[in-house]
Amino acid sequence: MASTVVIGCTGLVGNEVLKTLIASEDFPSLHTISRRAPKQTSPKLSSDIEADTAKWAAALQSLKPPPSAVISALGTSSAQAGSVAAQWRIDHDLNVELARAAKASGVETFVFVSSAGTRGFPSNRVPYSKMKIGVEDEVMGLGFENAVIMRPGMILGEREAVHGTGNAVLGGVLNGAINGMGKVSKGLKDMLGQEAEVIGRAAVYAARVAAEGKAPKNPWILDGADIVRYGRDEWKE
Repeated sequence: MASTVVIGCTGLVGNEVLKTLIASEDFPSLHTISRRAPKQTSPKLSSDIEADTAKWAAALQSLKPPPSAVISALGTSSAQAGSVAAQWRIDHDLNVELARAAKASGVETFVFVSSAGTRGFPSNRVPYSKMKIGVEDEVMGLGFENAVIMRPGMILGEREAVHGTGNAVLGGVLNGAINGMGKVSKGLKDMLGQEAEVIGRAAVYAARVAAEGKAPKNPWILDGADIVRYGRDEWKE
């Protein structure tokens, strides 16, 4: 297959996506677009470091030949971005712009890592949910050969960036609580949250299946149970 592009490669899930792609022989050419260098390195990885996110769409469209797949795990928090409006520009506007650029370039598969529970009432009224819903709708409506929407629960793992003191404390408490539930009921933990590594693997699995022309539907929506199944229980290196 042609190259695969990872957006959000320096984040918790994006780093796991990139790590998994590098380890796979099915993805011979990889490209990232990010503000800072990714943690992962590989001879088959080409990284475009661009601090100005307004230039990312053009960078994506400049890739020749066009990539066959784009996986976006791009996202931030209002605390890290500085405001809800600033978060919207990244989580919504930039993701939408990149999805449109990917479509214009002839990308066949677009995988978007979204979030669970955003469409139910009343959660669908909060800004975070509206951001995710807006991107999902755009990706599903652009006419990709394969539009893949992933909806994980709480993303479990240790984040490098501090998302504001309150958020960091709350995130740590929730991670600990959900992991603690796993000692009592593995099923309950899987329902509430998934490890970043598992989410990353499931994203790569979906991209591989789509490239083989075996995606079960379009759009293909993977919820928490699907993510656990493909990224952990049935995962093969």
